[in-house]
Amino acid sequence: MSTRDILYMIFAFVISFAFTFATTPLARRLAFRIGQGAVDIPKDSRRMHKKPTPRIGGVAIIFGFLVATLCFADWTRQLAGTLAGAAIIAAMGFVDDCKNLNAKLKFVIQIIAALVVIFVGNIKIDVFTNPNVLSDNPYWVLPEWLSITLTVLWIVFITNAVNFIDGLDGLAAGVSAIMSVSLVFISVRVGEYPIAILGIALMGSCFGFLPFNFNPAKIFMGDTGSTFLGFMLATLSIQGVFKSYAVISFAVPLLILGLPLFDASFAMIRRVAHGKSPMVADRGHLHHRLVDMGFSQKQTVFILYAISGVLGITAVLLAESGFLRAIILLLCVLVLLLIGSFLGKNSYVHHHPDNRDKTDDTEENE
Repeated sequence: MSTRDILYMIFAFVISFAFTFATTPLARRLAFRIGQGAVDIPKDSRRMHKKPTPRIGGVAIIFGFLVATLCFADWTRQLAGTLAGAAIIAAMGFVDDCKNLNAKLKFVIQIIAALVVIFVGNIKIDVFTNPNVLSDNPYWVLPEWLSITLTVLWIVFITNAVNFIDGLDGLAAGVSAIMSVSLVFISVRVGEYPIAILGIALMGSCFGFLPFNFNPAKIFMGDTGSTFLGFMLATLSIQGVFKSYAVISFAVPLLILGLPLFDASFAMIRRVAHGKSPMVADRGHLHHRLVDMGFSQKQTVFILYAISGVLGITAVLLAESGFLRAIILLLCVLVLLLIGSFLGKNSYVHHHPDNRDKTDDTEENE
């Protein structure tokens, strides 16, 4: 790594952090000026806050990221496609925060943004690990139609997955920052410095927003921020990780983005099993369950930070040291999580016997 690369990464972090930190109070004022649409008013048990809170903080996250990117990232076709798609997502998120767009319309817009990344930026999943370990060919080169389909599915799913975990103060911003750290580390290790610059800028924006978003939050990032972060993380993982580690291409990004991936997958399966639309909100996400076990909001957030961090470290170990060490670490964490969940559940039932069988059937778009 050259001195220029190191300085650019440091400056990208500082600039994105500073501009996000400086503009978040302005976004808060803007929300109150716009009025009720840009302010989240607690109206059901799924919401964890107690008073009206501005929810367009994602504008500051995007602004800080964009300033750092334009200053320090090299202008390429890939960057143009990424920013074009992100602009579509950001516009959709802002309008959704103010006007509450239809879920199907948002889904269509997300697909369009993913297609922009593919055709404008020439970014797609074109190599995939061969699941047949006995084969002499360690990876597959995907046909064009399958490459485009998988890329759209990946980007849209991760975009919504990060949006789904944005349910507690500081959760989505902190987890996104942790996932960005993992992406940056692996990108640097394989010499993908353009991807590292974008990851650093994304991380700086998240950290710049967190002081205003920790419990009790003064402002939420809203769909403007959460869908933007999910979209950027999905797109960066395709550029920096899928292409760099062909033999383990599916495992590294799945681990890095493991927390929102698991939560979104579990949520959709649960909703479909109950005869509901997978895009209809409920109170069954991981953060809701941990709070219902008796953990405070801050404890829940730090537990999920730790899980995301361990998954990121596991991905780095997998990329650096091989399969065995990564699996050992992951198994140890899973054992601890199972023990902690069991103890937490028993403690909650003991202290809240009347809530043992309660469920929440609140329905609202994410």
